[in-house]
Amino acid sequence: MLRTGLLRRAAPTGRWLATGEGLLVAALVLALLATIEIVLASDLGADRSSSGLSTAILLGVGATLPVGAVRTHLAAATVVIAFGTFLALLTDGRPTVAGSVALAVCLYLLGVRHRWPAAALMVGALAAYAAVAVVVDPAMPHGPAVALALLALGAAGAGRARRLRGQARARDATTQTMTAAFLEYEARGERARIARELHDVVAHHISMIAVQAETARLATPGMPPDGARQLLAIGDTARTALTEMRRLLGVLREDTNRGADVAARRQPQPGLHQLVELVDDARASAGTTTRLVVRGCVAALDPGIELTVYRIVQEALTNARRHAPGAAVDVQLDYAADALAVRVRDNGPGPSGSIAADGSSTGGHGLMGMRERAAAAGGRLWVGPAPVGGFLVEATLPLARHTPEVVPG
Repeated sequence: MLRTGLLRRAAPTGRWLATGEGLLVAALVLALLATIEIVLASDLGADRSSSGLSTAILLGVGATLPVGAVRTHLAAATVVIAFGTFLALLTDGRPTVAGSVALAVCLYLLGVRHRWPAAALMVGALAAYAAVAVVVDPAMPHGPAVALALLALGAAGAGRARRLRGQARARDATTQTMTAAFLEYEARGERARIARELHDVVAHHISMIAVQAETARLATPGMPPDGARQLLAIGDTARTALTEMRRLLGVLREDTNRGADVAARRQPQPGLHQLVELVDDARASAGTTTRLVVRGCVAALDPGIELTVYRIVQEALTNARRHAPGAAVDVQLDYAADALAVRVRDNGPGPSGSIAADGSSTGGHGLMGMRERAAAAGGRLWVGPAPVGGFLVEATLPLARHTPEVVPG
């Protein structure tokens, strides 16, 4: 907690120092420290006249005060500070600590804001100044000159390294964004291609089924009424399947055709309201008893739950027609406080050998698809023999009741 408080107090301070007023105060503080350092060095025995002291103070102030202008005139401030530090090195043999700090700050900022040649030029000039100072007066101690050159090189290098890290992060972010956009574009293209292939192949065959069923019903003389009704149901089922396939493929493809496909794509996904039509179609196509039984308090549910229920019942009715032709089917919805139980039971011969005792199946994509839909909705599905014979599909789905949006009048 103490550390968090200190960080919170330090953040506004850092922002204030980056402003013009903060930099001016920092420059004044550095100039004052340089003056104090020069005066203390004179009091400790430095052989310096009054004019020499004034010159040293002037150079100390000139090597620190331009820090206040680094925000708007960084290059000029760096040149002035470097020149003042160079003169202090020539006259006194070493610059002030405050001047060295000011020079390091300027070279660091120069490396961050500008390209490498500018910082390299300043480092090279300062190194030349230090070399000249050593050559001009061999008796001058070499330590301050070498330390100053290394400090300048390190500050400029640190600034340049920070600039490179920032550029690398920007490049990485750009690369990730471009890669994600490219992958999304490729995925969209692949989905569109798959949708086109499915539509061109499957739609053709389903359309042929509808046409052939209608042709057989109309062109066959003396066909019994039951056979004509079955062929009519086959054609209706094929056309319904074609409409649903186009609606689902519209989610995958962006370049679907206009016209007839637009109405199919804009139709809402089926829900519980379409269960009556689904049961009626199953009763008409199978020619047997198919009932819809609803228990409990009926309420509007989440559209995803309703679509899951519709698809499970649709697949269960299809399986009943395929594996138990002529059997009566009951579709039952039990509304509870927190769950919806969906049961589809027929009185046919019961499950085949592919259904285990625990309700798991070893073959068939229909049962697997129903199980996956129930799991995606947070529920579970069981298939197996019904208690009094036949086949039972039972799904339990958690209720997520849908509250219609009220628009203020």
